[in-house]
Amino acid sequence: MEAMFLSCDWGTSTFRLRLVRAADLRILAEITEGQGIAETYSRWKKQENTPGRQAFYASILRDCILELGRQSGQLLTGIPVILSGMASSSIGMKELPYQKLPISLDGADLWVERFESDEEMNPLVIISGVQTDTDVMRGEETKMVGCSSMLADEDGEQLIILPGTHSKHVTVKQRKVIAFQTHMTGEFFKLLSTHSILAASIEEGTDLNEPANQVCFREGVEAGSASGLLHAAFRVRTNQLLKNIKKTENFHYLSGLLMGAELKCIPAGMPVYLVTGSVHDILYRTALDELGVSVRGTMDADLALIAGQYMTLCRDY
Repeated sequence: MEAMFLSCDWGTSTFRLRLVRAADLRILAEITEGQGIAETYSRWKKQENTPGRQAFYASILRDCILELGRQSGQLLTGIPVILSGMASSSIGMKELPYQKLPISLDGADLWVERFESDEEMNPLVIISGVQTDTDVMRGEETKMVGCSSMLADEDGEQLIILPGTHSKHVTVKQRKVIAFQTHMTGEFFKLLSTHSILAASIEEGTDLNEPANQVCFREGVEAGSASGLLHAAFRVRTNQLLKNIKKTENFHYLSGLLMGAELKCIPAGMPVYLVTGSVHDILYRTALDELGVSVRGTMDADLALIAGQYMTLCRDY
Protein backbone atom coordinates (compact mmCIF):
# COMPACT_ATOMS: atom_id res chain seq x y z
CA MET A 1 0.00 0.00 0.00
CA GLU A 2 1.28 3.48 -0.83
CA ALA A 3 2.43 5.66 2.05
CA MET A 4 -0.19 8.12 3.30
CA PHE A 5 -0.80 10.39 6.26
CA LEU A 6 -3.71 12.34 7.69
CA SER A 7 -3.38 16.11 7.78
CA CYS A 8 -5.48 17.77 10.48
CA ASP A 9 -5.87 21.53 10.65
CA TRP A 10 -7.90 22.11 13.82
CA GLY A 11 -8.62 25.80 14.02
CA THR A 12 -10.65 27.87 16.45
CA SER A 13 -13.86 27.63 14.42
CA THR A 14 -13.26 24.90 11.82
CA PHE A 15 -11.87 21.39 11.56
CA ARG A 16 -10.27 20.04 8.38
CA LEU A 17 -9.04 16.49 7.90
CA ARG A 18 -7.32 15.36 4.71
CA LEU A 19 -5.98 12.04 3.49
CA VAL A 20 -2.68 12.83 1.77
CA ARG A 21 -0.44 10.68 -0.43
CA ALA A 22 3.11 11.09 0.82
CA ALA A 23 4.83 10.68 -2.55
CA ASP A 24 3.45 13.88 -4.07
CA LEU A 25 1.37 15.41 -1.24
CA ARG A 26 -1.78 14.96 -3.28
CA ILE A 27 -5.04 15.24 -1.30
CA LEU A 28 -6.96 12.01 -1.85
CA ALA A 29 -9.99 12.85 0.30
CA GLU A 30 -11.02 15.51 2.79
CA ILE A 31 -13.76 16.60 5.14
CA THR A 32 -14.47 19.96 6.76
CA GLU A 33 -16.52 20.28 9.93
CA GLY A 34 -17.76 23.24 11.95
CA GLN A 35 -16.60 21.77 15.26
CA GLY A 36 -13.50 23.86 15.80
CA ILE A 37 -11.40 23.88 18.93
CA ALA A 38 -13.60 26.46 20.71
CA GLU A 39 -16.77 24.40 20.25
CA THR A 40 -14.98 21.15 21.13
CA TYR A 41 -13.61 22.63 24.34
CA SER A 42 -17.07 23.93 25.29
CA ARG A 43 -18.60 20.49 24.70
CA TRP A 44 -15.92 18.83 26.81
CA LYS A 45 -16.49 21.24 29.71
CA LYS A 46 -20.26 20.55 29.64
CA GLN A 47 -19.90 16.77 30.01
CA GLU A 48 -21.35 15.52 33.31
CA ASN A 49 -18.85 12.72 33.64
CA THR A 50 -16.03 14.59 32.02
CA PRO A 51 -13.43 12.26 30.47
CA GLY A 52 -9.85 13.38 30.14
CA ARG A 53 -9.55 16.20 27.65
CA GLN A 54 -7.10 14.32 25.46
CA ALA A 55 -9.38 11.27 25.34
CA PHE A 56 -12.43 13.41 24.53
CA TYR A 57 -10.69 15.17 21.65
CA ALA A 58 -9.25 11.87 20.40
CA SER A 59 -12.75 10.38 20.24
CA ILE A 60 -13.94 13.25 18.03
CA LEU A 61 -10.89 12.87 15.84
CA ARG A 62 -11.47 9.13 15.62
CA ASP A 63 -15.09 9.66 14.46
CA CYS A 64 -13.88 12.05 11.74
CA ILE A 65 -11.25 9.55 10.61
CA LEU A 66 -13.93 6.85 10.33
CA GLU A 67 -16.12 9.20 8.28
CA LEU A 68 -13.19 10.10 6.01
CA GLY A 69 -12.51 6.39 5.59
CA ARG A 70 -16.11 5.76 4.58
CA GLN A 71 -16.06 8.59 2.06
CA SER A 72 -12.72 7.56 0.56
CA GLY A 73 -13.39 3.82 0.63
CA GLN A 74 -10.08 3.22 2.43
CA LEU A 75 -9.15 1.64 5.74
CA LEU A 76 -7.31 4.38 7.63
CA THR A 77 -6.36 2.42 10.75
CA GLY A 78 -2.74 2.98 11.74
CA ILE A 79 -2.13 5.90 9.39
CA PRO A 80 -0.40 8.69 11.33
CA VAL A 81 -2.28 11.92 12.00
CA ILE A 82 -0.38 15.18 12.24
CA LEU A 83 -2.20 18.07 13.86
CA SER A 84 -1.43 21.76 13.76
CA GLY A 85 -3.36 24.92 14.51
CA MET A 86 -5.14 25.30 17.84
CA ALA A 87 -4.83 21.60 18.79
CA SER A 88 -1.85 22.53 20.99
CA SER A 89 -3.48 25.59 22.59
CA SER A 90 -4.87 26.10 26.10
CA ILE A 91 -8.27 24.94 24.84
CA GLY A 92 -6.87 22.31 22.49
CA MET A 93 -6.26 18.59 22.75
CA LYS A 94 -3.20 19.20 24.90
CA GLU A 95 -1.54 22.50 25.66
CA LEU A 96 2.05 22.57 24.51
CA PRO A 97 4.52 25.39 25.13
CA TYR A 98 5.44 27.83 22.41
CA GLN A 99 8.87 27.44 20.87
CA LYS A 100 10.88 30.65 21.09
CA LEU A 101 12.54 32.23 18.08
CA PRO A 102 14.81 31.87 16.25
CA ILE A 103 13.78 28.59 14.63
CA SER A 104 15.08 26.79 11.57
CA LEU A 105 12.92 26.77 8.44
CA ASP A 106 13.35 23.00 8.13
CA GLY A 107 11.10 22.48 11.16
CA ALA A 108 13.78 20.88 13.29
CA ASP A 109 13.25 23.38 16.12
CA LEU A 110 9.46 23.09 16.40
CA TRP A 111 8.00 21.66 19.58
CA VAL A 112 6.41 18.35 18.59
CA GLU A 113 4.69 15.80 20.82
CA ARG A 114 3.70 12.29 19.83
CA PHE A 115 0.93 10.20 21.39
CA GLU A 116 0.53 6.48 21.02
CA SER A 117 -1.90 4.21 22.84
CA ASP A 118 -3.42 0.78 22.36
CA GLU A 119 -6.80 2.52 22.46
CA GLU A 120 -5.98 4.79 19.54
CA MET A 121 -6.68 3.88 15.94
CA ASN A 122 -3.93 6.17 14.73
CA PRO A 123 -0.68 7.57 16.15
CA LEU A 124 -1.01 11.31 16.73
CA VAL A 125 1.65 13.97 16.26
CA ILE A 126 0.90 17.51 17.47
CA ILE A 127 2.92 20.55 16.41
CA SER A 128 3.01 23.50 18.79
CA GLY A 129 3.29 27.20 18.02
CA VAL A 130 6.13 29.70 18.24
CA GLN A 131 6.63 33.00 20.03
CA THR A 132 8.67 36.16 20.28
CA ASP A 133 8.85 38.23 23.46
CA THR A 134 5.63 40.03 22.45
CA ASP A 135 3.83 37.88 19.86
CA VAL A 136 2.58 34.33 19.30
CA MET A 137 1.29 32.09 16.52
CA ARG A 138 -0.21 28.61 16.26
CA GLY A 139 -0.64 26.98 12.87
CA GLU A 140 1.28 29.45 10.73
CA GLU A 141 4.59 27.97 11.89
CA THR A 142 3.76 24.81 9.94
CA LYS A 143 3.05 26.85 6.80
CA MET A 144 6.38 28.66 7.24
CA VAL A 145 8.20 25.34 7.15
CA GLY A 146 6.13 24.14 4.20
CA CYS A 147 6.83 27.20 2.05
CA SER A 148 10.58 27.27 2.71
CA SER A 149 11.39 25.74 -0.69
CA MET A 150 10.20 28.83 -2.57
CA LEU A 151 12.47 31.27 -0.73
CA ALA A 152 15.64 32.49 -2.39
CA ASP A 153 18.89 31.07 -1.06
CA GLU A 154 20.41 34.36 0.06
CA ASP A 155 21.86 35.86 3.24
CA GLY A 156 19.65 38.94 3.52
CA GLU A 157 16.28 39.23 5.22
CA GLN A 158 13.13 38.05 3.44
CA LEU A 159 9.49 38.55 4.40
CA ILE A 160 6.73 35.94 4.28
CA ILE A 161 3.18 37.31 4.49
CA LEU A 162 0.46 34.92 5.63
CA PRO A 163 -2.89 36.72 5.27
CA GLY A 164 -5.88 35.86 7.43
CA THR A 165 -8.05 37.10 10.25
CA HIS A 166 -4.78 37.72 12.08
CA SER A 167 -2.21 38.17 9.32
CA LYS A 168 1.39 37.27 10.05
CA HIS A 169 4.49 39.01 8.70
CA VAL A 170 7.41 36.62 9.16
CA THR A 171 11.03 37.74 8.80
CA VAL A 172 13.51 35.11 7.64
CA LYS A 173 17.29 35.34 7.48
CA GLN A 174 19.76 32.62 6.54
CA ARG A 175 17.02 29.94 6.60
CA LYS A 176 15.90 30.89 10.09
CA VAL A 177 12.75 32.66 11.30
CA ILE A 178 14.07 35.56 13.34
CA ALA A 179 10.93 37.69 13.93
CA PHE A 180 7.24 38.04 13.15
CA GLN A 181 4.37 40.45 13.70
CA THR A 182 0.63 39.82 13.91
CA HIS A 183 -1.77 42.26 12.22
CA MET A 184 -5.46 42.01 13.14
CA THR A 185 -6.52 43.18 9.68
CA GLY A 186 -9.28 40.65 9.07
CA GLU A 187 -10.78 40.99 12.52
CA PHE A 188 -10.74 44.79 12.38
CA PHE A 189 -12.46 44.66 9.00
CA LYS A 190 -15.21 42.45 10.38
CA LEU A 191 -15.72 44.66 13.43
CA LEU A 192 -15.80 47.92 11.46
CA SER A 193 -18.00 46.52 8.69
CA THR A 194 -20.59 44.99 11.01
CA HIS A 195 -20.46 46.72 14.41
CA SER A 196 -19.50 50.34 13.78
CA ILE A 197 -21.04 53.45 12.28
CA LEU A 198 -19.30 52.50 9.04
CA ALA A 199 -21.53 49.44 8.60
CA ALA A 200 -24.33 51.59 7.16
CA SER A 201 -21.99 52.99 4.50
CA ILE A 202 -20.79 49.74 2.93
CA GLU A 203 -22.28 46.69 1.24
CA GLU A 204 -20.66 43.47 0.10
CA GLY A 205 -21.50 41.80 -3.17
CA THR A 206 -19.33 43.01 -6.05
CA ASP A 207 -15.98 41.81 -7.36
CA LEU A 208 -12.70 43.62 -6.79
CA ASN A 209 -11.88 43.36 -10.49
CA GLU A 210 -14.70 45.71 -11.46
CA PRO A 211 -13.01 48.99 -12.44
CA ALA A 212 -14.82 51.24 -9.93
CA ASN A 213 -14.11 48.80 -7.09
CA GLN A 214 -10.46 48.58 -8.11
CA VAL A 215 -10.13 52.37 -7.99
CA CYS A 216 -11.71 52.60 -4.53
CA PHE A 217 -9.63 49.72 -3.18
CA ARG A 218 -6.40 51.32 -4.39
CA GLU A 219 -7.45 54.70 -2.98
CA GLY A 220 -8.05 52.97 0.34
CA VAL A 221 -4.63 51.33 0.26
CA GLU A 222 -2.98 54.67 -0.40
CA ALA A 223 -4.94 56.40 2.38
CA GLY A 224 -4.24 53.61 4.85
CA SER A 225 -0.53 53.71 4.16
CA ALA A 226 -0.29 57.50 4.36
CA SER A 227 -2.73 58.57 7.07
CA GLY A 228 -3.54 57.79 10.66
CA LEU A 229 -6.03 54.90 10.53
CA LEU A 230 -8.41 56.36 13.12
CA HIS A 231 -8.94 59.48 11.01
CA ALA A 232 -8.80 57.75 7.62
CA ALA A 233 -11.49 55.25 8.65
CA PHE A 234 -14.08 58.02 8.95
CA ARG A 235 -13.66 58.69 5.25
CA VAL A 236 -15.67 55.53 4.66
CA ARG A 237 -18.61 57.42 6.17
CA THR A 238 -17.96 60.68 4.32
CA ASN A 239 -17.37 58.85 1.03
CA GLN A 240 -21.03 57.94 1.06
CA LEU A 241 -22.42 61.13 2.60
CA LEU A 242 -20.44 63.71 0.65
CA LYS A 243 -19.13 61.96 -2.47
CA ASN A 244 -22.05 59.62 -3.18
CA ILE A 245 -19.75 56.63 -3.58
CA LYS A 246 -21.74 53.42 -3.86
CA LYS A 247 -21.82 51.24 -0.78
CA THR A 248 -20.41 48.31 -2.74
CA GLU A 249 -17.45 50.44 -3.85
CA ASN A 250 -17.01 51.76 -0.33
CA PHE A 251 -16.73 48.16 0.90
CA HIS A 252 -13.55 47.82 -1.14
CA TYR A 253 -12.31 51.21 0.04
CA LEU A 254 -12.49 50.02 3.67
CA SER A 255 -10.76 46.77 2.74
CA GLY A 256 -7.96 48.66 1.02
CA LEU A 257 -7.68 51.12 3.89
CA LEU A 258 -6.96 48.40 6.43
CA MET A 259 -4.59 46.57 4.14
CA GLY A 260 -2.68 49.74 3.45
CA ALA A 261 -2.31 50.27 7.20
CA GLU A 262 -1.01 46.71 7.55
CA LEU A 263 1.42 46.72 4.64
CA LYS A 264 2.95 50.17 5.08
CA CYS A 265 5.39 48.70 7.61
CA ILE A 266 7.23 46.65 4.95
CA PRO A 267 10.81 47.99 4.65
CA ALA A 268 11.82 49.33 1.27
CA GLY A 269 13.53 46.73 -0.89
CA MET A 270 12.47 43.79 1.28
CA PRO A 271 11.92 40.58 -0.76
CA VAL A 272 8.28 39.59 -0.18
CA TYR A 273 6.59 36.18 -0.51
CA LEU A 274 2.88 35.41 -0.18
CA VAL A 275 1.41 32.25 1.37
CA THR A 276 -2.33 32.56 0.91
CA GLY A 277 -5.57 31.22 -0.47
CA SER A 278 -7.56 32.44 -3.44
CA VAL A 279 -9.68 34.90 -1.42
CA HIS A 280 -6.73 36.91 -0.12
CA ASP A 281 -4.37 36.45 -3.04
CA ILE A 282 -5.82 39.11 -5.33
CA LEU A 283 -6.33 41.54 -2.44
CA TYR A 284 -2.73 41.37 -1.25
CA ARG A 285 -1.26 41.34 -4.74
CA THR A 286 -3.25 44.46 -5.64
CA ALA A 287 -2.42 46.24 -2.39
CA LEU A 288 1.29 45.45 -2.67
CA ASP A 289 1.29 46.59 -6.29
CA GLU A 290 -0.28 49.91 -5.26
CA LEU A 291 2.49 50.36 -2.71
CA GLY A 292 5.19 49.50 -5.22
CA VAL A 293 6.16 46.25 -3.51
CA SER A 294 6.96 43.35 -5.84
CA VAL A 295 6.06 39.79 -4.88
CA ARG A 296 8.87 37.33 -5.52
CA GLY A 297 6.84 34.18 -5.06
CA THR A 298 3.52 32.77 -3.92
CA MET A 299 2.33 29.46 -2.51
CA ASP A 300 -1.10 28.13 -1.71
CA ALA A 301 -1.61 28.17 2.06
CA ASP A 302 -3.15 24.69 2.20
CA LEU A 303 -0.27 23.21 0.22
CA ALA A 304 2.22 24.96 2.52
CA LEU A 305 0.43 23.56 5.57
CA ILE A 306 0.46 19.99 4.23
CA ALA A 307 4.09 20.24 3.13
CA GLY A 308 5.12 21.59 6.53
CA GLN A 309 3.24 18.85 8.34
CA TYR A 310 4.88 16.20 6.17
CA MET A 311 8.37 17.59 6.78
CA THR A 312 7.69 17.54 10.51
CA LEU A 313 6.23 14.04 10.33
CA CYS A 314 9.31 12.73 8.51
CA ARG A 315 11.50 14.26 11.18
CA ASP A 316 9.48 12.68 13.99
CA TYR A 317 9.41 9.15 12.54
